[in-house]
Amino acid sequence: MKFSIFKFSALALLCGALAVQSCTKTQTSKTDTNSDFSNSSLAQVIIATVNASRNYVYVDGVPVNGAALTSGSIFPASGTGPGFQVSPGVKAFLVRDTLGTTTQVPLSFAENLQFGRNYTVFMYDTISAPKQKTVQTDIVIPSDTTARLRFGNFTYTPTAIPAVDIFSKKRNANVFTNVQISDVTGFIPYASGLTDTFYIRPTGTTTNLQNFNPTSSTWSDMFVTLNPQAKRSYTLVFRGSFRAMLTNNASVRTLSVYNNY
Repeated sequence: MKFSIFKFSALALLCGALAVQSCTKTQTSKTDTNSDFSNSSLAQVIIATVNASRNYVYVDGVPVNGAALTSGSIFPASGTGPGFQVSPGVKAFLVRDTLGTTTQVPLSFAENLQFGRNYTVFMYDTISAPKQKTVQTDIVIPSDTTARLRFGNFTYTPTAIPAVDIFSKKRNANVFTNVQISDVTGFIPYASGLTDTFYIRPTGTTTNLQNFNPTSSTWSDMFVTLNPQAKRSYTLVFRGSFRAMLTNNASVRTLSVYNNY
């Protein structure tokens, strides 16, 4: 009798253990994690296209941005990292407005991305004739406390206009000179921790470009301020419609700053 009771208790204990084991969940990763980007490429997209809305970027038919991009947008957002991951090789890019009745012309192009390289894709011109320029973005983290700065000229104009300079108030000198439309400079070292104000000027002049305020019927200098952080890389971009300013329309051209890394 005691032996039977012992067998029953042992059997009950075994069944309980099996039940507990069957209810125990083993946590497994549903998404592959990759922190090594040396065998992949990274890219950012800056939308300087005038009047762009609801733009999505596709790589080999797959959308890469989770939220729609408009004029002035950067993907990934400034400060979130050097870019989105793309496998190397020849990649088919497509940038388009997702609204069915849009007048924006879709733009498709191919890029041959290399292992371990960073790229910036600049979208520019207008929604009726969008263009793009892809440049390699050499992300180098300074060994000292400086930051890094470059400039891209992506304003829109249907007629020829002068190249431009970028004037630094802190340095009291031009930091970039004679930059033509669709040109992107290399990075230069820049002191960190101090706010600087940058103005845009026609090359060879001391006259700041201005924006017109239709509300007050006044003109004011166009500028952007930046407090560079140590070891970070930034891109200044001249974008918007240059032509509209010549006819005193609303302020539609601007100098913007983006954090690349």
